Amino acid sequence: MSNVAVMKREQQGWREMLAGIKIIDVDTHLSEPADLWTSRAPAALRDRVPRLVEKDGKARWVIDVDTSLGGGGPASAILKDGSKVHGFEFVSKTLSEVHEGAHDVHSRVKYMNQQGVHAQIVYPNVLGFGGQAAQMVEEGLRSASTQIFNDAMAEMQVDSGNRIFPMALLPWWDVAKAAAEAERCAKMGLRGVNINSDPHLHDLPPLGNPYWNPLWDVCEANALPVNFHIGASDSSMSWFSRGSWPGSTMDQMLAMSGVMLFIDNLRVLGNILMSRFLEKRPNLKFVSVESGAGWVPYLLEALEYMSKESGVKYDIPPSEIFRRQIFACTFFERKNFVETLHQVGVDNVMFESDFPHPACLYPDAFEYLENAIAGMTVVERRKVFSENAAKLYNIPI
Repeated sequence: MSNVAVMKREQQGWREMLAGIKIIDVDTHLSEPADLWTSRAPAALRDRVPRLVEKDGKARWVIDVDTSLGGGGPASAILKDGSKVHGFEFVSKTLSEVHEGAHDVHSRVKYMNQQGVHAQIVYPNVLGFGGQAAQMVEEGLRSASTQIFNDAMAEMQVDSGNRIFPMALLPWWDVAKAAAEAERCAKMGLRGVNINSDPHLHDLPPLGNPYWNPLWDVCEANALPVNFHIGASDSSMSWFSRGSWPGSTMDQMLAMSGVMLFIDNLRVLGNILMSRFLEKRPNLKFVSVESGAGWVPYLLEALEYMSKESGVKYDIPPSEIFRRQIFACTFFERKNFVETLHQVGVDNVMFESDFPHPACLYPDAFEYLENAIAGMTVVERRKVFSENAAKLYNIPI
């Protein structure tokens, strides 16, 4: 490349570099409205489904009679005036104080237009990123709560003009019900599913066991990617308490524990690859959400080396399975991003912002990534910021 071409590229801003690309943000969250469940529940369940109540002067999400689902805050660090709070202050904010795009579909689309984003993938908060919080109540109530959430998400997708694509929650505690719900959600137009990454902690077989074949059959038949969002299981829910040393400040705990959440997905994907069940399911796609990509080359090299030294054999090496079937989502990585992209695979990396969570890229996501974008070819930009996600989630671009 000539010096003139290099200078011209360096002078371009992100809008010029991403011009003509329909950007897809593959990890954002919904701050669930207070009436999401109660407005859709049958009368017999209206006082038992997830709902906001006031307890000791503070709003709390509860399910059933009084089973806590956590604080009543919207888990948004973006305020109504567009500013962003840092550290642990976000937990004190109410839904009325945060960015309307966190909970209102039309405000979210308006925000997307302002940011130059064509489509977003959306994940939940209240029932857990993998629906694990529903485990605390009896089966009938948790199944109903899961289905109501999915109904609301299908409505949201339509109301957004097919710009917002929520991922479905599953009743993962029963594989037959999980398969049936995945099928139902596919018929409603939803484009992917979330699942608890550690069902074996609930006396179920691990995900590599043939027990899960009915669910994988449905996901393959309907081209539904399976998403493993960080914090999607009971083991990862203790991230805040075990991620930091005693004596750390709340803000230090928030930062360090967040790092440990990213790394927990290394454990999840390592076990998936070690189990080898993907070797015979080439059409089943998995996504590691909000966990970054820089650790992926290390995982693959370490897993293959340690497997060889331990006498573990594969018909297809884990690195090839990853390239064929697994995707990583990245947001804050920029210093060595282009090298990471080439090591992981340009077809296996997708852009995310994590809006409106505390760690999200806001307000200038693409400006933050500008130097990394400048180091990418046009083909690489199109794949990372649009085409990989469009193909995976069946989003027209």
